[in-house]
Parts: sequence; structure tokens; C-alpha cells
Amino acid sequence: MRQLPLDLGAPAPQTLDSFAAGQNAELLHVLGTFAARTQAAPAERFVYLWGESGAGKTHLLRALADAPDARYLPADSPAAGFDYTTGVGLYLLDDCQRLGAEAQVAAFNLYNQVRDNGGLLVATGDAPPVGLNLREDLRTRLGWGLIYQVHGLTDDEKISALQQTAQVRGLTVSPGVLPYLITHFRRDMRSLAAMLDALDRYSLETRRPVTLPLLRELLQREGLGQ
Repeated sequence: MRQLPLDLGAPAPQTLDSFAAGQNAELLHVLGTFAARTQAAPAERFVYLWGESGAGKTHLLRALADAPDARYLPADSPAAGFDYTTGVGLYLLDDCQRLGAEAQVAAFNLYNQVRDNGGLLVATGDAPPVGLNLREDLRTRLGWGLIYQVHGLTDDEKISALQQTAQVRGLTVSPGVLPYLITHFRRDMRSLAAMLDALDRYSLETRRPVTLPLLRELLQREGLGQ
């Protein structure tokens, strides 16, 4: 039997709706108002998100970046990318803890320009602003507006989210499959969802139901178990 190609790094659509909320319901509501540019948006025009790797910070920024007037700025963007531009209403600055010296200056200036000229800005980092190893003036800017910790999902919440995904697809998953998956595979939701995709394809290819033996077989064949 041929090996099943698992493209776990392939980007899946990242939207606010596809983000499993868990303890982040208030944050999702606020970001929804930013995305819609509604009158219900908070008076603050700056939001800073922090949390551990895999919590979903980049997912949220990528979801917001779908708007035509949004600009996504990874930490390694050239300094010119941080220039304030008429027509851009939403700036999305990712992984602030990784900003180099020149980019820190550019990000500081961008904050000031958004404040003075209008627009919205959402930034992310791996710690609260005070805990980042950045210029003091930039840390102050990152602390403007609303600050939210992006809470990772509990194991039960991950299982619930995966069950909902399977139900939407009409995919029947035997008891024990999902608990085993989250304890023997990568634990971030993007990888878990990609493995659910792979299980679905493997089930169709082998004409077998999605059971624990099928999952174990797939993990063993691909060398992906932990």
C-alpha cells in the first residue's frame, strides 16, 4: 500500500469562525468588531494579544488580514512595511518579541501614526508588554488599549472542537480516537485538525472506519507519533 502524503504544513483557511474560542470568547467578540469596523468597536483602537506558542495568535491575525484594507506584518518584515499608508485601516503586527532594532523603531513610529491619523492596530507577543525584551517606548505603545491573554484550549476543549469538525463533515470517529490523538501527536489545534483531515482521507483510501487501530497505523506509517 502506498504511503499517504500528509501535508500537515499546508495552510488551512484561518477565520474567526474557525477559531475554537475556549476561554477567549470576549477576545473573539472584540476582534469581530475590529474586522467588521462596526460602531460597536471599543473606543481603544489598539489591541495586544499574548500567549504561549500554539495558542492561536497568528491564526487570529491571519483571519483579520483577510480584509482588503488590512496589512499583516510578521516580525521580520522590512522596515518600510511598517510605514503608515492611507487606505490601510488595520495593521496586524505579529511576534513582537522577535522584532529587531530597526523594526522596533519602525513599529514605534507606526503606533504614533495610527494614533494621530486613524486606523486600528492589533499586535501579538509571547508575553505581556512589560515582559518583552524591547525598547521601553515600544513596550509602552504595546500597552496602549486592550490587552488579552490568548488562552490555549484544554484537552477536553480540543476534543470537543475536533468532534464538531468531524460532525460538520459527516465523519464518524470511534470513541477513544480523539483522546489518543491529542496525547500522542502534536498538541496545537492546527496540527490536530490537519491530522483529522489525514485520517478522513486514509479512511476513504483504505475503506475502513476511523478507529483507534486505524489512527495508530497511520501514525506508525508516517512516523508521527510521540
